[in-house]
Amino acid sequence: MKFPLYFSNRIAFSKDNKNNLSRIIIFIGRLSVALGVIVSLITVSTGVGSKNAIKNRLADFGGAIQIKSQQSNSSYNSTVLNTEGFQIEKVQNTPNVSGVQKFVTVSGIMRTEENFAGIIYKGVGKDFDSHRFAKFIVSGKVPVVTEQGYSNQVILSEKIASDLAKRVGDSVVTIFSKEDQKPIYRKFEVAGIYKTDIKLIDDLFVIGGINHARKIQDMEKDQVGGYDVFLQDNDALEQSFTALQKAIGAKNYLEKVTDKYPQIVDWINIFDTNIALIITIMLVVVIINIIMVLLILIIERTNSIGLLKTLGATNGQIRTIFINYTLLIMVPGLLFGNLIGIGLLLLQKMTGFLKLDPENYYVSEVPVDLNPIYILSISLGILVVSAVALILPSYLISKISPVKAIKYT
Repeated sequence: MKFPLYFSNRIAFSKDNKNNLSRIIIFIGRLSVALGVIVSLITVSTGVGSKNAIKNRLADFGGAIQIKSQQSNSSYNSTVLNTEGFQIEKVQNTPNVSGVQKFVTVSGIMRTEENFAGIIYKGVGKDFDSHRFAKFIVSGKVPVVTEQGYSNQVILSEKIASDLAKRVGDSVVTIFSKEDQKPIYRKFEVAGIYKTDIKLIDDLFVIGGINHARKIQDMEKDQVGGYDVFLQDNDALEQSFTALQKAIGAKNYLEKVTDKYPQIVDWINIFDTNIALIITIMLVVVIINIIMVLLILIIERTNSIGLLKTLGATNGQIRTIFINYTLLIMVPGLLFGNLIGIGLLLLQKMTGFLKLDPENYYVSEVPVDLNPIYILSISLGILVVSAVALILPSYLISKISPVKAIKYT
């Protein structure tokens, strides 16, 4: 073992530290490190967790990518997808694609004697991914969707069901209007109630059989308004988007979920700024405290520094001793900070005791992402940045005269 490391270990674990000023200083240093780790872990885990939870909910509800006709306008009524050059098998076999489902959308109004709600009826077919959708169901069930005849079962959002005072098993009348034609009335049965916590979805969408939507839109039985494309890894959205361009034909286009809901994406991108700001503040606090610890330890051990210089130790060796000494003081703070921070995050992940207002945050409880890479990066980052920050103040050691230091021993 090299001399600086050996000596720093000896003084770091010396019993003398328990009976002098360094005991208080060491406690303050460790406490600041532990608090820095705890706050950083919670900030990163909940910030990244919130971003991923919102993006995944958007992608799980309507696909990470949608395929639509270029003739589609700004209304919610689907235009028939052009089949020229469209290759559904190639879409399904594109790397990272986990599923594809057809849909037709049409706008309408659900009404009761007391109230009404403007809705988007999303008709889905037999390829509807009911297992993926089941995570959103809060009451009832996902009906079995076939394309034989007309299924009258629908899934309402909790918001729409509440506004219309409807429960599972109730019937509800829906009115669809068409230009230059009489309104079309349909009576549906509520089979299930869902909740995504995303206002732009929960306020509008009703899920039902595709044949009703086809009939209202005057489509043939094999025509569709588009396809929802689900991905295995939503983080690889851009790569999948590029790959799918070759399979959709020249008269159709792709729409990413991030383009469909830009206001939500802009909002969750604020998390990146908040995470960076909070971690920067915590690093500054930790560094200031650790530098304070180093300076006080140098002052307290001035006599030891003088003696080491007298025995032939160089300024560089003594600086290394005190930097190592300070970093060793930080280790228990890092350990306790990780234990407490990870413990709190695990508790939140298992119980969800911290709630949020979905009207403002798009999730009903604080999501947690316990990525080991983030956990290790925070601890290593604090340790490395602190080590670099200690180099400059450690030069105070070179100003200490061995003669004057030993004179008052």
